[in-house]
Amino acid sequence: MYSHMMVGSNDIERSKKFYDATFAAIGGNPAIQDDKGRLIYMYNGGLFLVTKPIDGQPATPGNGMTIGIAMETTEQADAWHAAGVAAGGTAIEDPPGVRDSATMTLYLAYLRDPDGNKLCALKRM
Repeated sequence: MYSHMMVGSNDIERSKKFYDATFAAIGGNPAIQDDKGRLIYMYNGGLFLVTKPIDGQPATPGNGMTIGIAMETTEQADAWHAAGVAAGGTAIEDPPGVRDSATMTLYLAYLRDPDGNKLCALKRM
């Protein structure tokens, strides 16, 4: 449905440490850094990019925005979450686990990256 996802960062090296760790935990590769300093992650056919804002203003997280990353297993979600916390992210909301709704059962794990962007590892049960 979309071609890519991009988040802003105030510290690209700090973001690289965080995102390299979270992508490695789920079998991804470290970032490719382009000539503009942007980090590019390619995983499962999608692109995830990290950049300093082009308008020169500080990066801020989107209010109400969550970026969901599909997981193959609950163990993969747990590894992603643990790697993110170890690499400077913040665990948020409920601990990783199963969430039931009237329409589906999901396994969710939430983090904020070092710049405050809200991320969610999601495994459909």
